[in-house]
Amino acid sequence: MIIEEILTPKRCHNKISVTSKTRLLSTISNIIATDNKSLDADTVFCSFVERERLGVTSLGKGVAIPHCKIAACTKITGSLITLENPIDFGASDGQPVDLIFALVAPNSNDKQHDNTLAEIAKLLNDDDFCFMARQTFDNEDLYNVTIMT
Repeated sequence: MIIEEILTPKRCHNKISVTSKTRLLSTISNIIATDNKSLDADTVFCSFVERERLGVTSLGKGVAIPHCKIAACTKITGSLITLENPIDFGASDGQPVDLIFALVAPNSNDKQHDNTLAEIAKLLNDDDFCFMARQTFDNEDLYNVTIMT
């Protein structure tokens, strides 16, 4: 997987301010739907919430990969967010989350979805990447750090 295939600079947001997991998922849904006209923000949000009910998408160490599948989605679409202040995400290690890579995928391609999730998990388990992403100073810098990793 090549990060540029699923992530654009428009969907990288650095140091945003949200106060809850629900507000974060709503913000991410709007970011993704604004940049992908085949998706509706409300549908994306409801899909994220439904997926979170099945199990927490936090990996621990302050990172999470909220993800969902939507029939209207034509290709895997990602959004990378860092938070100004970490929020509770129900992580098994108890650490609040401040680095989030969200994914929306089509219903049809389970293998591609699973492979993409595995690659993103590998990226977010890389302590060097996480450190650099958390140190970025703007959206463009966050995008550049991500595609260079």
